[in-house]
Amino acid sequence: MRVKKAKQPSDELTVFLANTPLGHVILTFTPKGLAALEFAEEESNISFGAPPPAVMDAMIEAVVQELKAFFAGAPADFSRLPLDLKGTPFQIKVWQELRRIPRGDTISYKELARRVGSPQASRAVGQANAVNPLPVIIPCHRVISADGSLGGYNSGLDKKRWLLEHEGAM
Repeated sequence: MRVKKAKQPSDELTVFLANTPLGHVILTFTPKGLAALEFAEEESNISFGAPPPAVMDAMIEAVVQELKAFFAGAPADFSRLPLDLKGTPFQIKVWQELRRIPRGDTISYKELARRVGSPQASRAVGQANAVNPLPVIIPCHRVISADGSLGGYNSGLDKKRWLLEHEGAM
């Protein structure tokens, strides 16, 4: 897996992983931690500049190594990674609960709503999933419809299906 780093205008830093089973992955870091993970078709829209500050190297390396392990099929422990989540209190509560769903398991949107203390908020937890800034790390792909269908996924249902198969949930 090839890794490139790009300095962004703010305090953000972008790291680009190429050749994952789901295509290119763009990671955005702040000094506090990983802030975003996106899938991209190609790297053409990323400008690469100065290397990251040395203080961020260990954090970046930890995230990259866990993702490489995950995509290789090895156990990956995302729970110890430093994250810089930005969202509403409800969204953050949903994202924290998503991290508790074990690899290989799925739950329904209704069950997720119950777990966050809002049993009537299935649509709201679905919306929180849709704006999850860290798919894979915060495993919103593990939430499916009550009837067993996949439901939605902001990165595409093909990626959701692959992730669930990769984790042994399908």
